[in-house]
Amino acid sequence: MPVYTIAESQRKAARVAGFAYLFTLAPVVFAQFCIQDRLIVGGHVAETARNIMAHETLFRIAIACDLIFCAGVVVLLAALYVILKPVNRSLALLAAFWRMAYVLTWVLMTLNLFDALRLLTGADYLRVFDAERLQALARLSLGVRFDQYYVGLLFYSLASTVCSYLWFKSSYIPKALAAWGVISSVFCATCTFTFIIFPNFAKVVNLWWFDSPMAIFDIATSFWLLFKGLRPSGVAEARAQAGAV
Repeated sequence: MPVYTIAESQRKAARVAGFAYLFTLAPVVFAQFCIQDRLIVGGHVAETARNIMAHETLFRIAIACDLIFCAGVVVLLAALYVILKPVNRSLALLAAFWRMAYVLTWVLMTLNLFDALRLLTGADYLRVFDAERLQALARLSLGVRFDQYYVGLLFYSLASTVCSYLWFKSSYIPKALAAWGVISSVFCATCTFTFIIFPNFAKVVNLWWFDSPMAIFDIATSFWLLFKGLRPSGVAEARAQAGAV
């Protein structure tokens, strides 16, 4: 198969995609592990409420980090669409829509943080409820995020499966890396879908294992795109030339 020159727009999009994932990963990890896990105490509603009220600004920083993550994923999906559209436009568009569904789910998760904060900060019209009830409602808003995350993760893993297949088909990244992306993404989608139907599945496969292999693929691909760029491939360009004839 002849090798063609990759479009400059794809090369730029590859750098953007690599940077977007790594840049947006940092704030969401910080928000989750350094703030939310510190303030939200599982099984202790009153303690969680006290933590959030005592560190409201820190809690709002976590919300801001989540919003940065959402914006970054939108940039990522747009860059991936530019890169993979010449390989198969329909599949690249499908992956973009599935990843957008993930973003919308994450936005909804972030709005739930605002709901919890409003319940705990004591707006005037909430004074008809006692403190314990408000704390329970706030904890419910925080708990709903757990279910929403795995719904969103299902769409993300489906998008990743499609993108990984297109990576493999195009040879823009090493095929071994792309194959790992396909396997890890299918694994994540299968585990997540099973968990939604059978919650006890988490006792068989730990929740941490659902998306960890896929996250490793995303990080490795991001570094590859940043420092190596796209490998020459004739698949997309040959199709483009055939369509132009």
